[in-house]
Amino acid sequence: FYFLLIIPSTFIEKLRLYDNNNVSTTIHEFILLGFLCSQEVEILLFVLFSIIYILTLLGNGAIICAVWLDQQLHTPMYTLLANFSFLEICYINSNVPNMLFNFLSKTKTISYHGCILQFYIFLSLCATELFFLALMAFDRYVAICRPLHYSTIMTRKVCGTLVSACWVSGFLWLVTPATLVSQVPFCGSNVIDHYLCDLGAMLAISCVPVPKTTLTCSTFSAVILLITLFYILVSYTLVLRAVVQVPKGSGRKKAFSTCASHLIVVSLFYGSVIVMYVSPGAANQPGLQKFVTMFYSIVTPLLNPLIYSLRNKEMKGALKKVMEISPSSS
Repeated sequence: FYFLLIIPSTFIEKLRLYDNNNVSTTIHEFILLGFLCSQEVEILLFVLFSIIYILTLLGNGAIICAVWLDQQLHTPMYTLLANFSFLEICYINSNVPNMLFNFLSKTKTISYHGCILQFYIFLSLCATELFFLALMAFDRYVAICRPLHYSTIMTRKVCGTLVSACWVSGFLWLVTPATLVSQVPFCGSNVIDHYLCDLGAMLAISCVPVPKTTLTCSTFSAVILLITLFYILVSYTLVLRAVVQVPKGSGRKKAFSTCASHLIVVSLFYGSVIVMYVSPGAANQPGLQKFVTMFYSIVTPLLNPLIYSLRNKEMKGALKKVMEISPSSS
């Protein structure tokens, strides 16, 4: 986590250098347009997204507590799940609190440096989630296809190293795109037609076309999406082939259930992200941008605890213990 604290501060220092050299921008703040609706509707949206936000924090927090308190869940699979839930908490905190504040704000402004920093952190967490989904696919592959070697391959040290690598890689992957976006000249309109500082919405208000920046950012997005997706598909193809060969029984059903949960999450997240960052023309449709971004950054973190807990007996049992401890402790 040392790298996660150092990298954002490094970006802020770079942005100051760009400002001093009159390279980056003459705009000091942006206006996040958000959703074009009346004040009454904005209040209703504030209540709705506040409920979703709280439920997401509670759901993912409950999974972390369940894994932490139940000794039977101190395995690589549930350690990854707990880290994934923590990632979802960070993910939703990178955009929803500011969106909720803007629902009640008349100015809806965000500073230039704050906008670039939000862009960097939000997409870095998105990249980290892609790495985590690939890591969880690797864990299932080893557990099902190499069961006799699982305890020697996925040791606690190896699991911790892979988890750290996911976090660091996710934040390092966005260094180049964020640096390029910080150099885009913004000298005209400062109104971003979005509820957060996202790539397409920011590039849409640049003073001049920036094809190289657009191409580079799209390439970085496509590479990490396609590589991790290809690895996940190959891993689960091998897993499902191995599961089919297992005689019918509880072990086969449990393996199918676990893989199904992972594949549902992969389908939800990858489907929406590919539409957003890879499909042509998506960047020119603000309404589609907001809806798809809202789906993979707000709805998916809300659904993940339900997907994993409802299809897993061990997790449901651990969550019941957490629910029983909470009333007694109060």
